[in-house]
Amino acid sequence: MVEGADLGPLISVEARDRANDLIQSAIDEGADVVLDGRNPKIEGFPKGNFVGPTVVANVKTDMKIYTEEVFGPVLCCATADSLDEGVQMINDNPYGNGAAIFTQDGSSARKFTNDVHAGQVGVNMPIPVPIPQFSFTGSRGSFAGDLNFYGEAGVHFFTQYKTVMTSWKSSEVPEPVQTTFPTFEMK
Repeated sequence: MVEGADLGPLISVEARDRANDLIQSAIDEGADVVLDGRNPKIEGFPKGNFVGPTVVANVKTDMKIYTEEVFGPVLCCATADSLDEGVQMINDNPYGNGAAIFTQDGSSARKFTNDVHAGQVGVNMPIPVPIPQFSFTGSRGSFAGDLNFYGEAGVHFFTQYKTVMTSWKSSEVPEPVQTTFPTFEMK
């Protein structure tokens, strides 16, 4: 609850150690840690369970960091030779919390959002973490139980949701983009 803080600690020492161990396993298995957030020193919190933002490149689908959910501020980057291969790589993973694509091609974005089996899908933005007005939309191994715990989704019992958020930037924006939530009156 420190003013100006963007990222808090992990929930426990065990959670912190697990995230750090997964980062180390990626190094041991040949991935490259481009930004290493392990063991940051946070002034005023010498015993905090902090893991800083971490970026792991050259991740392969058989690596432990890819086959297990980290539950920390860790971005794992894997590459594919085609859109179809990338979608298949995501869909072959047992988890389905979220996936993102960055493109200027609308048809590729549409194919990705339709074909990928993830609960939260980003187009030209990182994985959109929902706020309480939206349902938590994890998929497959990233979802336990039969009800989502946020918003309207708790009411819908047999529906599988997919949240798709996109951002298309243009140097010629004709008018300001609305960034507030629309409001609707139920009648």
